[in-house]
Order: sequence, then structure tokens, then C-alpha cells
Amino acid sequence: EVVNLQGEALGKVVGILETGAHEVLKIQDERDGKPFERLIPFVGALVRSVDLAGKRIVVDWGLDY
Repeated sequence: EVVNLQGEALGKVVGILETGAHEVLKIQDERDGKPFERLIPFVGALVRSVDLAGKRIVVDWGLDY
């Protein structure tokens, strides 16, 4: 599960893209009943915590990004 700093659910990690500079999290959710995808750079400035045991990633990312 990926959530933002406000506790809003952004979706689940379905993959990681390797771009050369850094990895990018591929997040999938639904919007208006249809699959919706977000790409979030996996960098320290945006990823605040990773809880492997709890399967939760907290990111500094808005719902409207």
C-alpha cells in the first residue's frame, strides 16, 4: 500500500521501472471505477518511509499529481 503524508491511499505497487538515474514506483489504483496508474520516483526527497513488514510506503505526493 502506498499512502501520502495526509494518509490518503494512492494505490499499490505493481512494478518498478529502472530509468538509469533512479527507480520509479508503478502504482495502480482505481479512479471512477477504471484502472489508474501513477509513477512516483523512488527517491529520498519523496519517499518518507518504507515498512516492509507492514507492506506500506509513505510518500510526499498529492492525490492530484
